Amino acid sequence: MPAKPAILAVDDDPPVLRAVERDLRARYADDYRVIGAGSAADALEVVRELTQRDEPVALFLVDQRMPTMTGTEFLVEALPLQPDAKRVLLTAYADTDVAIRAINDIKLDQYLLKPWDPPEEKLYPVVDDLLADWSAGYRPAFEGLRLLSGRWAPRGHDIRDFLTRNQVPYTWLDPETDEDGRRLAASLDEPVDATHPVIVLPDGRSLRDPGNRELADAIGMSTHAALPFYDLVIVGGGPAGLAAAVYGASEGLKTLMVEREAPGGQAGTTSRIENYLGFPSGLSGSDLARRALTQAKRLGAEILSSQEATTIRREDPYRFVGLDDGTEVSCQAVIVTTGVSYRQLEVPGAAELSGAGVYYGAATTEAKLYQDGEVAVVGAGNSAGQAVVHLARFARAVHLVIRGDDVSSGMSAYLVEQIRELENVQIHTSTEAAAVSGETHLAGATFSTPDGDMELSLDAMFIFIGQQPRTTWLDGVVARDDRGFVLTGPSVPAGSGWNLDRQPYLLESSLPGLFAAGDVRHDSVKRIASAVGEGAMAVALVHRYLAQL
Repeated sequence: MPAKPAILAVDDDPPVLRAVERDLRARYADDYRVIGAGSAADALEVVRELTQRDEPVALFLVDQRMPTMTGTEFLVEALPLQPDAKRVLLTAYADTDVAIRAINDIKLDQYLLKPWDPPEEKLYPVVDDLLADWSAGYRPAFEGLRLLSGRWAPRGHDIRDFLTRNQVPYTWLDPETDEDGRRLAASLDEPVDATHPVIVLPDGRSLRDPGNRELADAIGMSTHAALPFYDLVIVGGGPAGLAAAVYGASEGLKTLMVEREAPGGQAGTTSRIENYLGFPSGLSGSDLARRALTQAKRLGAEILSSQEATTIRREDPYRFVGLDDGTEVSCQAVIVTTGVSYRQLEVPGAAELSGAGVYYGAATTEAKLYQDGEVAVVGAGNSAGQAVVHLARFARAVHLVIRGDDVSSGMSAYLVEQIRELENVQIHTSTEAAAVSGETHLAGATFSTPDGDMELSLDAMFIFIGQQPRTTWLDGVVARDDRGFVLTGPSVPAGSGWNLDRQPYLLESSLPGLFAAGDVRHDSVKRIASAVGEGAMAVALVHRYLAQL
C-alpha cells in the first residue's frame, strides 16, 4: 500500500511544534502523514529521505524565526527536492514583510500569524484549500526500483536489460536530462555520476554501480542454494531448462535450476513468438518465460538467480557443480541447458560502443528509446526477424543486414512476409558490417556490399549473429564438437572418458549422469518447441540413470 503524502511541520519551539502537530493530525491524519521536525536541519534530512523513497510532501508548514536557518532559507533548500509541495510560513506580525517578499522569491502560497487559534477559523480553511489544490495535480509515485543512469552508460544498459528480462518493475531516470532524475540525485548523500548507475530501492536505500548478484539480492531474488544436495541440478534457464525444471519437480525430484542472467534465455528476449504450439495469437518471449517460471516454482523447483556454473566434478555416485561465488552444490544428475550467446561483432569501434548504441539482442529493452530513429539489425535468423518487426513499430527506419543473398534461407516464412510488408524496413543482402563510429555513443556504421562500402547514419545497431555455446566451463570434462557444442548419445566418441558398460542415453554426454538439452547440444534443432521437448526428455532419461545407481 503506498505511503500517505506528508505534511511537514517545522518549528524550533517544542510547545508550538506539538500544538501544530496536534491540530494537523486532528483533521488530516486519515489522508496524510503529519511529520514534525524541531529544526531546519532535521527537516531537510526528512525531506531527503522522503525524496529517496519517492514519497511526496504535500505541504510545508514552517516557522520563519528559527536559529541557524530561517523558514524561507529552509524552503529554498527543500523545494528543489519537493517542488510540488505547497508552502506556508508561520510568522509573527513583525515578519509579514518577509512573508510578502517570499511570495515573490519562492512562490510562498500562504502565511499564517501566530497564534492560529481557533484552528477551525485560522488554520484549517487555509490548509484545506492548499491541500485540495495539491491533490488535484497529484499523481501517485511509481512504487519500485528507480535507476539513475545516463542514456549511454553501458552498465546502465546492462541493468535495464537485467531488470526487464527478470520482469522487475523499475523506472529509469537520467540524472542529467530528467528533472525527476536531478532531484533524486540531489537527495542522495554522494554525487551521482551518470556513467556509473545508482539503484534507489523502494525503502530509500541506494546501490552504486551494483553487480547483477548484488542487485538480485537487494530485490529479494534467490541467489544461494537452500539445500546442500539435490536429485537434479539444471544449469541454464532457457526453454529447455525451464521445461526440465517443470518435469523434474512435477515428478518428485528435488530440483535446482541455476540461471546466470534471466529465465527464458535468448527466447525470453523475443518480442513475439507466433509459431509456438497452442498460442494462435502468439506470445512474447518474456510472457512464455514468466508462465514457465511460475509453473516450475509452483511444482516445487528451486530457482537460483544471477549465479553461473563454473566447474563440475565427478565423485561417484555424485556430481558437484561449482558456482562463481565459490560455493558448490551436490546432486545425482545434471542437465546442461545453457544455450548459446550471440557472437561479438569484431569490427573497429564495436567493442568500445557496446551498450552505447551497439547491442546484442536487447531489442525489447531498448526499442522505445529509438522512437523516430534509424536503426540496423544485423543477422538472418528468427531472432533478428522478430527484432526487425518489433523495432519497426518505433523507429523511423530499420535496416536488416544479412550476409547471405536470401533472407528466407534462415528465417521462418511468416517473419519474412511480415518484414516485406513493412514500409519502413529496408533489407540489405550480401552485406556485412565493416566498422562502427561514434564518440560517446553510436553515430553511424560502414557496411561492405557487392557494390562497395555503404555508409549509414544510425542511432543503434542490434546484433544477432552467430551461435556460441556457453560451454567453456565444461572444457576437459565432457566431449564437445569443434564449435563447443556438447556431444551426446551416439555422437559421444570412443575414448572420451565414458566408462559404463552401456552406451550413453540419447541426451547423455561423455560424463555419465550429465545430460544436455536444447541449443547447447550438438546437432540440435534450434527451435523453442524442440528445446522444450528435449528438456522434458532429459528428465525421463535422468530417471533411467537414477534407477541404475
